[in-house]
Amino acid sequence: MMEEEKIFAGKLFDARTKELRDIKHKAHVLCQKFNTLDEYDENRLSIIKEFIGKIGEKYYFQGPIRFNYGSHTFIGESFFANFNLTVMDDARIYIGDNVMFGPNVSLMATNHPLIAEERIAMKYPDGHVSVSEYAEEIHIGNNVWIAANVVVTGGVHIGDNAVIGAGSVVTKDIPANYVAYGVPCKPVRMITEKDSKLDLL
Repeated sequence: MMEEEKIFAGKLFDARTKELRDIKHKAHVLCQKFNTLDEYDENRLSIIKEFIGKIGEKYYFQGPIRFNYGSHTFIGESFFANFNLTVMDDARIYIGDNVMFGPNVSLMATNHPLIAEERIAMKYPDGHVSVSEYAEEIHIGNNVWIAANVVVTGGVHIGDNAVIGAGSVVTKDIPANYVAYGVPCKPVRMITEKDSKLDLL
């Protein structure tokens, strides 16, 4: 089994193998290229399609951005990400349509074992020692707003129309149509018509 296959099978994997480093290197180089370009450069946004797994036709990344693999991330239509997006997409990450990210959002679909010997001393048949990782997918539904400085960890599902408050650390599933916030993030209440701001028009 190849190392990338181990990731998707939920097994421990060695992120230092050339197989995985080569995949990541492509994303890292293209993110660097993206981050050097002016936000009005017409070539800037097309760079995303060179490394991303899939993305809709309408999207915007303010930048700077950091993707670990890129090819493990799948994004729907009308996506917006503000400054400093970090995506550790060792496992696959699925993002729906009409999703908005505030500044400094981090999606962390990767993890290390808690037991030190498993984390830093796993020996492979060829004798080398691995810093072991394992990874769980992240699923973000349609029409979700994730506010500034939020961290979403692996294994989390965020339902349609949810709003995640600033500074939250999302470690558990969040149901659809809820405002959720906190460390750890918890559903606080349903979003209702009382939340309308149309009076501000």
